[in-house]
Amino acid sequence: MPQLLRVQNFTVSRDGIGAGADQGPDRPFGHVDPAQLFTWASATASWPGRTEPGGSRGLDDCFTRDFACGIGAEIMGRNKFGPQRGPWQDHQWRGWWGDEPPFHTPVFVMTHHPRPSFALGDTTFHFVGGEPAAVLERAREAAEGRDVRLGGGIATVREFLDADLVDTLHVAVAPLELGSGLRLWDSPEQLLDRFHLEVVPSPSGVAHHLFWRK
Repeated sequence: MPQLLRVQNFTVSRDGIGAGADQGPDRPFGHVDPAQLFTWASATASWPGRTEPGGSRGLDDCFTRDFACGIGAEIMGRNKFGPQRGPWQDHQWRGWWGDEPPFHTPVFVMTHHPRPSFALGDTTFHFVGGEPAAVLERAREAAEGRDVRLGGGIATVREFLDADLVDTLHVAVAPLELGSGLRLWDSPEQLLDRFHLEVVPSPSGVAHHLFWRK
């Protein structure tokens, strides 16, 4: 089976916005409140941040539970890793996820500024330059036959879409409008020249958009 490049559980507003401006150490999504976007996932029984029993079952929980299924590596943009820009000034910054990041695979952070790799728990972060196709090749090798997840953010997903490297996307469209911010699309129909699309509504109000290559 071919190794797929997959976008999973990527959440945007009804007007296509997935993050805001003014990102900072305490604001990974800038002016956008991630709790608004990810209500559908955080309410599920399988949400990794859940500290109390309970949570919903059903469609939303299925997507949350299967986030890591078949994934052997992740690619992310530098802005998903952290808020620093330009040359690295603070190597003490190791991402927003604490000592046990949720990836559990090699992670390839795309950046123009090299930095030594490091491990937190069973996740190793590598800082790599190059075109999307070259980064994907490295990630596929590290994934050892499993698929590669394209984790974001918005600019990175768009870059890989523009390079025609994405095989499948699951985009959860939350039932709110944000008005301004970083936009994945003006309409999901923009992708229909290359992808099939099925939209599955959830009782939570989110609409799961499932794309697969034609």
